[in-house]
Amino acid sequence: MIHKIKIVIIDYGVGNLYSLVRAFKFFGIEAVVTEEVKVLKQADGIVLPGVGSFAAGMRGLEMRGLIEKVKEMAGENKPMLGICLGAQIMLTEGHEFGIFKGLDIISGRVVLFPVLKDKEKVPQVGWNTISPSKENSWDGTILDSFTENDQVYFVHSYILEPESKKNILALTTYGGHTFCSVIKKGNIYGCQFHPEKSGRVGLKIIENFINLVKQEPC
Repeated sequence: MIHKIKIVIIDYGVGNLYSLVRAFKFFGIEAVVTEEVKVLKQADGIVLPGVGSFAAGMRGLEMRGLIEKVKEMAGENKPMLGICLGAQIMLTEGHEFGIFKGLDIISGRVVLFPVLKDKEKVPQVGWNTISPSKENSWDGTILDSFTENDQVYFVHSYILEPESKKNILALTTYGGHTFCSVIKKGNIYGCQFHPEKSGRVGLKIIENFINLVKQEPC
């Protein structure tokens, strides 16, 4: 019997959830939106969406009793995809209106864009490219088959700063500043941009994540 994979999208009060549901449905996957720990336990793959502040994201997880379970499943290398704020809270701490503790799944911090060249404004809103880091190949990852000409959609003022370059999968340059736009640790990924708003290219990330989940033993 073929195992039907279960993708769980965590609802912790700050997500753009149903555009993600539609993205998974495009590939025949009925993703489940939940804030319940008992449903999360059954997941083959987890999506952490999110828009808003770092503190609000962590508070939303804490109020629902989800922090320890998410960290536990990350420790088991369960396939996980963080999007925008969902990627940011995977790091150790966020420096947005104070310093706040994150999930610490990947060591690092989230900081405001520095002063940018060419009068570029913060937040970055719009399309931009991603490029490979020197430390990681895109083969077999959520960026498998991507090129440096592919564009994705960003909306953010704060950026990912992983402690180790080995956790940087992709880089983006905006206003003369190059920052980490995709993080990786085993089967755990975080995108600073929004795949669900990135058209064909974004759908390819969703498809690659589904294929990653399918490869994992159930």
